[in-house]
Amino acid sequence: MLLEHDTIWIVLAITGVAILSYIVGVFFDGLMKDDGFGATGNMLVMTGGFYAAVLGANVRGIRFDTLGTGVAAGLAGAFAGVVLLALVKAGLSRL
Repeated sequence: MLLEHDTIWIVLAITGVAILSYIVGVFFDGLMKDDGFGATGNMLVMTGGFYAAVLGANVRGIRFDTLGTGVAAGLAGAFAGVVLLALVKAGLSRL
């Protein structure tokens, strides 16, 4: 499980994901412009979605045997979070 690691490893993991999410968030900000959340907002949504997916899978008893499967699940959660919140924002702007 993710939370069984030492504190320094958790901090390094969150920092690494946040840095990569910021780079992708800048790209998404250029793509979505006013429909997005800004570079920092995209980073926060993607980082939160990444760890929500990994921790949610761990709570349900799914163990990731390799780093690649954990990263794949986290990326799916990150992009699902961005898509879901972008759809909610688009729906609210139509009201």
